[in-house]
Amino acid sequence: MKIADAATKPQQAAKIVLALLLTGLGVWTIAEFLPALAWAGILAIAFWPLYQRTLRRWPPSRHNILLPSMFTLGIALIVLIPLVVAGIQAAREIHSVFDWIDRVRTAGVSAPAFLAHLPIGSGVATGWWNENLAEPGGAQHLLQKVNRSDIGLAGTHLGVEVVRRVVLFGFTLLTLFFLFRDGDRLAEQLRRASVKAFGSGGERVGRQMIASVHGTVDGLVLVGLGEGFLLGIGYVVAGVPHPALLGALTAIAAMIPFGAPLIFGIAGLLLVVQGAVVAAVVIVALGFIVTFVADHFVRPVLIGGATRLPFLWVLFGILGGVKTWGLLGLFLGPAIMAALILLWREWVEEP
Repeated sequence: MKIADAATKPQQAAKIVLALLLTGLGVWTIAEFLPALAWAGILAIAFWPLYQRTLRRWPPSRHNILLPSMFTLGIALIVLIPLVVAGIQAAREIHSVFDWIDRVRTAGVSAPAFLAHLPIGSGVATGWWNENLAEPGGAQHLLQKVNRSDIGLAGTHLGVEVVRRVVLFGFTLLTLFFLFRDGDRLAEQLRRASVKAFGSGGERVGRQMIASVHGTVDGLVLVGLGEGFLLGIGYVVAGVPHPALLGALTAIAAMIPFGAPLIFGIAGLLLVVQGAVVAAVVIVALGFIVTFVADHFVRPVLIGGATRLPFLWVLFGILGGVKTWGLLGLFLGPAIMAALILLWREWVEEP
């Protein structure tokens, strides 16, 4: 018996080393596709309750292809339609920028009337404008580095990055389809693996992270869309140029804490340029009111309530996650914080 145990221990150690080595090689092999896998997992978790309700309403056939395909296509349209509309609008704006630059170079642009009414620095701002932009010679000197070739080169780099993102999104959708189709079986396998590796605590950590993703989707995405919708109505009423585009940008920026003020600040600046100072003040005040209520009352309840996670750690998780992983960190950061807080509570609580 002792000889068998002695033979088993080296084999177990070798098996663990081999598993770790193969895992490391596997992760290294698919490193470029890890963001696609992560995004597919987040989207699957976010839409899983709706998918399950639909599945119970219309039970699938033996192959279960139609419903996962419809959900995957629906998510793709939800993501792509706003991006296509924003891209078309941005292309139109870029054409307008080119025309404005050519007009400034050839004829100059007179100082706008609102500069004369600035409470501070009116004379300096007006003088700088007249010196650099009012006359064709000054404008030509100021804009000599801005030419179509430089912008075209930047557009080429942007196009390469867009193609890369589109390919990544395609693999995300492909992974998402298989997660919808085989999600139940995969979830059961993950549950068994976590119980074998970590005991019952592993399953609790997994459920905590899933609840954090649900809370983050509700607290960031849905609340951000609500902020963009409310401020978009304000843009329309106040007469802000391109209110739909700015409303969409506000919704995207509002998903990141303290991101929305940048967009509604630009909207206020556009109104000031048009001479509508009162409307600009109203838009900026409305923006701060909406974001204050969302960040201090709505989001803490939605995100922290789902995981019993203090809002301070929610905030650190979001900001640190964005800094480390980009947009993906919006969801990974709070999930990691939720798991850590759960482990801490289990460690310090009395048995």
